[in-house]
Amino acid sequence: MLIRDKVIQHYPNAKTGTEVTEKYLSLLEKEYQTDLGKMLFATSVCSDDVNVSTDFRGVLSRPFTMGGLGGLPYAGFTGMVAFSHHIPDGGDAFVFYGPHIGITDEGELGRMRRIGQKRLTNSCGALMLALERFQITQEADLYTPQNVYYDTQQYQLEQSLMPYKHDIIYSENPKKSITEFTYKVIDSQLKKIIAMSVNEFSCERIFLLGGIVINTSEEYNDYVDVRNFEVIYTKESLDEFNPISILNSKAFRDL
Repeated sequence: MLIRDKVIQHYPNAKTGTEVTEKYLSLLEKEYQTDLGKMLFATSVCSDDVNVSTDFRGVLSRPFTMGGLGGLPYAGFTGMVAFSHHIPDGGDAFVFYGPHIGITDEGELGRMRRIGQKRLTNSCGALMLALERFQITQEADLYTPQNVYYDTQQYQLEQSLMPYKHDIIYSENPKKSITEFTYKVIDSQLKKIIAMSVNEFSCERIFLLGGIVINTSEEYNDYVDVRNFEVIYTKESLDEFNPISILNSKAFRDL
């Protein structure tokens, strides 16, 4: 069975990183007439070195990094305001976000064979650690994340997932479940931060592309399961935050 077949067993709509890059940037150019040379790119993905699944970095300049362990937007309000001030004149903002999960050659989720290694390791390591801590304490229900200065991102990740702890550990596939809930947390936090800072954007449009990155072994393509593609028109109504889904547009359906 091909790796693509194993990926789509878990994520039926997943496409390779290259396919996602070409499809979504092409739509922005053709339908929205955005100038990719003036588009400032930001990410809120995990700091894990495997997260180079798309080719956005090869097409768009920089990026501005907001994410850390698990992909949460740890740069926060201050980071988003800084990003908003860096967009080229006449340009647009583009944010790619979401958690990641590994898949082995045999189709097991939550683990992967990394570049130059024969052994399997966790992916996302921070999420699998959080899951392990949740599971160890599931009977006594005593686990409380510890906020210490030398591990603040892991604390914030676990704290953000605590409301979903029971749903995660009692799900059919906890490794997939914790990744799904992490996407929900990232999406919610990112949009809240953008809503707080939207008046700081000099550009007229902010494009948001969210999904789950699926890491495979080095000889295969990584995949992205896109969950959200929206545009925010910053100047239409400064009093209302209203992301508009591009996935429902005729141009997207005609791709």
